[in-house]
Amino acid sequence: MAASGRIIRGISSLFSRKCCSSFLPSKSPILSSNAILRYNTTESSPTIKKVDAVAISSLMDFGLYVAECMPKYVQKVQIVTGNELEVLVAPDGIVPVLHFLKDHHQCQFASLADIGAMDVPSRENRFEIIYNLLSLRFNSRIRVKSYTDELTPVDSCYEVFKAADWYEREIWDMYGVFFANHPDLRRILTDYGFEGHPFRKDFPLTGYVEVRYDDEVKRVVVEPVELAQEFRKFDLSSPWETFPNLRTLPAGTEEDLKATQTGPAKQ
Repeated sequence: MAASGRIIRGISSLFSRKCCSSFLPSKSPILSSNAILRYNTTESSPTIKKVDAVAISSLMDFGLYVAECMPKYVQKVQIVTGNELEVLVAPDGIVPVLHFLKDHHQCQFASLADIGAMDVPSRENRFEIIYNLLSLRFNSRIRVKSYTDELTPVDSCYEVFKAADWYEREIWDMYGVFFANHPDLRRILTDYGFEGHPFRKDFPLTGYVEVRYDDEVKRVVVEPVELAQEFRKFDLSSPWETFPNLRTLPAGTEEDLKATQTGPAKQ
């Protein structure tokens, strides 16, 4: 048994040396079992995406080129988060600008990645509509932004990008932005008969209705929201500031707090 154990240990050590040697430089000696392999580097800063001035300059030139080609609709061109090109257009210019970016030979943004929206109630036009486009031909992306309010419809880009069908339905369902000339604009995420638009900032977090299964009628019923627990009344400026050192105490309570922390006086 001792001899067989020595043979197995010898084979395993030989196999480990051969395996490790394939990952080491040819001039390096075979490391012992206690050695640690370290890769020396001269990079001291963390791994971040470096700013490419040439790429940013070319993106800005392309944005200005789009603005010169579509001066009636393009309101602003900007570079955000380092190297992302954004084109801000008027609401009536969404379809013409998307047509241009898709069919122009110097653009060829033929893929609609997605459509998003954002709600800022303090603005006059509270909703932003964001179109993210991808050009496989030039391996480039562009973001087209526009705006609207609760009552003004936006032209659907379904005729330009067929992929906009469900994206626009989702924005209509979550934000209430109406897309004119959409072939089938109806809710896609919420239930039938749902009232309101959940992603609006003025929509309550608890919602208006709740659903449950009723054993008596043997079906799912919809009822007004009934909170099982009443709202607590906190005497702090924030319910998370529970530590005494992080809040200001009312006058006359500091001595009571010290007495509570030190405990009862010893007799």
